[in-house]
Amino acid sequence: MRRARWALCASITALALAAAGAMSELSNARDRQDTAAIEQIIKGLQQTLWHNPKSAETNYRIALAYSYAAEVAMELHNKKQSEAFAEAGLDSAKGAVEESESNAEYHRLYGELCGQVIPANPLLGTIKYGPCARDEINKAIQLDGKLALAYVTRGVGDYYLPPGLGGGLDLAIKDFDKAISLDPNLADAYLWKGLALRKQKHNAEARKALQRAQQLAPNRVWIKEQLSKTPA
Repeated sequence: MRRARWALCASITALALAAAGAMSELSNARDRQDTAAIEQIIKGLQQTLWHNPKSAETNYRIALAYSYAAEVAMELHNKKQSEAFAEAGLDSAKGAVEESESNAEYHRLYGELCGQVIPANPLLGTIKYGPCARDEINKAIQLDGKLALAYVTRGVGDYYLPPGLGGGLDLAIKDFDKAISLDPNLADAYLWKGLALRKQKHNAEARKALQRAQQLAPNRVWIKEQLSKTPA
């Protein structure tokens, strides 16, 4: 009996270590825009989920991997693939939320995936997924007002949403600044602030924000590309 328990504990520990390693590799794959590598990580995480289908953490990791894959596909100008990845991650994100209703980050990610579906078909996407994106991100902020990434996610939504529909660049920058005040080392906040400032033709300020993003995430290809596209 003890030997069986030891074997089970060893197996669970090995899976946990493998999952942790997968998350590190996941970030690296996003940095180099490698969707094939992200898909392989998803397959590995899905095998881990087989041992505990209701694991909130594993469902979250799978959803995060799909979100990263959707993000990279959008960076590579493949909206349909981005939409497919985001939709594929929704069930896992919803599963994580259902298993842990009080986890702000789980709600944030669920909202982010809903938002990532929209760009491929803005009209229908906004109608179908807009309420989910808005409600889940606001729920995340309600649960944890200091979750910096939630403000980035909400700001990205406002970046794409016209002022007439309740969004706009000014609102987006306000959220990016809020995220930076909460976490001065959050590269995504500087990245999106730089993109918003560039869209407003504030190129000097945009470059400053993008340079800071690059300092914080030196291996991320998309940051380098956006900095190179920003006039000096």
